[in-house]
Amino acid sequence: MSKFDEDQLEQAGINWFKELNYTYMNGYEISPGGKYQERESYKDVVLEERLRNALYSINSDIPNKAIEIAIREVLIPKEPSMIENNHNFHEMVTDGIDVEYEREDGSIKYDKVWLFDKTEKKNNDWLVVNQFTVQEGEYTRRPDIVVFVNGLPLVVMELKSAVAENATINTAYNKLQNYKDQIPSLFTYNEILIISDGHNARAGTITSNIERFMTWRTIDGEEIASKGIPELEVLIKGIFDRERFLELIHDFILFQDDGLNITKIFAAYHQYHAVRKAINSTEHAMGDEGDRRIGVIWHTQGSGKSLSMVFYSGKLVLGMDNPTIVVITDRNDLDDQLFSTFSKSSQLLRQKPKQADSREDLKDLLSVESGGIVFTTIQKFEEGDSPLTERENVIVIVDEAHRSQYGFDPNIKQIDDKAETKYGYAKYMRDALPNASYIGFTGTPIDFIGRNTTGVFGGYIDIYDMTRAVEDEMTVKIYYESKIVQVDISEENTSIA
Repeated sequence: MSKFDEDQLEQAGINWFKELNYTYMNGYEISPGGKYQERESYKDVVLEERLRNALYSINSDIPNKAIEIAIREVLIPKEPSMIENNHNFHEMVTDGIDVEYEREDGSIKYDKVWLFDKTEKKNNDWLVVNQFTVQEGEYTRRPDIVVFVNGLPLVVMELKSAVAENATINTAYNKLQNYKDQIPSLFTYNEILIISDGHNARAGTITSNIERFMTWRTIDGEEIASKGIPELEVLIKGIFDRERFLELIHDFILFQDDGLNITKIFAAYHQYHAVRKAINSTEHAMGDEGDRRIGVIWHTQGSGKSLSMVFYSGKLVLGMDNPTIVVITDRNDLDDQLFSTFSKSSQLLRQKPKQADSREDLKDLLSVESGGIVFTTIQKFEEGDSPLTERENVIVIVDEAHRSQYGFDPNIKQIDDKAETKYGYAKYMRDALPNASYIGFTGTPIDFIGRNTTGVFGGYIDIYDMTRAVEDEMTVKIYYESKIVQVDISEENTSIA
């Protein structure tokens, strides 16, 4: 792999965007006084006419006057905090902007203005710009590459030279942190940050620390890219395919608010592709030819398995006719931990999950016709109970699927001089939810007679093992040195004992 200096890396990045059918313009050309001026001032970070033209086209059934109100919502942030404004903007991206207007008959119509056309990518305006100068307060700064969709600066990239001795990927990261403080208006609209030093390339968000900036190892999701291909090329082509990029920012970015801090999380490549495969497998399993076994996702410990469940649930809520999702664990502490992760991700899930306190509570929560995310432990399912629901639009997500999900064969036990037939909790759960579809998540599958994870849930949907996790720096190796500790016991101590 050849080494790039900073200018060469910037030009290479632009060319890779061009290959994805992005239009390219130089920042000077569209700046005030430029040949193709699109900004009245260097303080303008949104290309307003591109935004207006795109929104008029995408929302052609809504009056222009209502669209102009939506544009003002976009252009005028309401909060003093950049992160809060970014959060609000992301809600506009995913949920649209509420507007109302008067029909010809005098009645009021309530509608939504959408910032992007997800169904037809050609209806959006795709632009990559280098050397985009921004002024704010006392600072004038010029990020290397900014990606605009419909005039909105969704991506900022900072590049450093692979041949410069003191330029590293950490240098690029620190530069972006300075930009966030000095020109925060640009980051109101940011969805993804990219850093590269020519060797390495990473993607993160405005709240990510350096450890949370992650590699993107595949272009098509089928094969890990050769190490001979520059990481930045793989990242650009893997993330910024136009259809994929819109899906990523819509369905694979979430905000978690713990009451003290807001954290913005962008899915890793293995999470994105695993969830997409899982959705396809779910559609098949729930179809006329399906057997209700969705499959198993095996992602090693420390690779973000809980968040993969959240992203999967978010896709189910939007695309599977609003099913009821039941999340199963086998310990109360795991139930609480996973419930907390889902609760903090309610914006993506578009609802607050609920935790069943008892079997009766579980029955009440499952009495709805559709919708809802319900948490329970497998121990709440008991022998001899009638079905809690016979609905088919129920999807059961089992965490740590290698445990407690067996016992379908009878086990004869001697109790008080009587022989009784007992089964495992997994059978009782399926008796209670006979028409549900099941997917297992695990980090440590166990395969032996009577406990075959794939036999219970179906085949593997996706595998992300420890080797790949270490290569991607999602997890780290633990080194230890085994030693024998010499213990000397005196005769005096022996006699005391």
